[in-house]
Amino acid sequence: MLPDACLLPERRRKSPPKDAVVTIEPLSTEFLREAIRLAVENVESGRGGPFGAVIVREGLIIARGTNQVTALRDPTAHAEVVAIRAACQVRHDFSLAGCEIYTSCEPCPLCLAAIYWAHLDRIHYAATCDQAAEAGFDDRVIYEELSKSKQERNLPMLQGLIAEAAAPFQAWRQSPNRIPY
Repeated sequence: MLPDACLLPERRRKSPPKDAVVTIEPLSTEFLREAIRLAVENVESGRGGPFGAVIVREGLIIARGTNQVTALRDPTAHAEVVAIRAACQVRHDFSLAGCEIYTSCEPCPLCLAAIYWAHLDRIHYAATCDQAAEAGFDDRVIYEELSKSKQERNLPMLQGLIAEAAAPFQAWRQSPNRIPY
């Protein structure tokens, strides 16, 4: 399910009642503040964009990340991805189950996918994707593209070698060295 704020208006869910209260635990507030502090520091230092993230396990920050897209010339070096990579190194594991991520901004589609692949337990965020869009970081086109069929997307997707395509998966299923994830 896509975040409502990132969906086109006609696809958004109804808002909760105005009297609904959303509580944030005191620790999560501090972790969100750290993610925001990292984002501001990243901009002020000239190292990258206005995004920061921390990964927390059992009440402790185990990894931090800031947007390093321009510094590394890597379009995947978003704060959340950088933090996930660092946390995996700390844990010596590709699974971050048992951890939570705190981000200065609602994750974009790339980061959201990485968070799911990392098996993080929860996402806490400060700014919305609408606020990011107002600052020039608009990911709505990606959300829109993902909701289209392959044939309708703006970026052509061409399949080839159909008869040979299953070979890597057959090798995987037969491999005694396979590590499920």
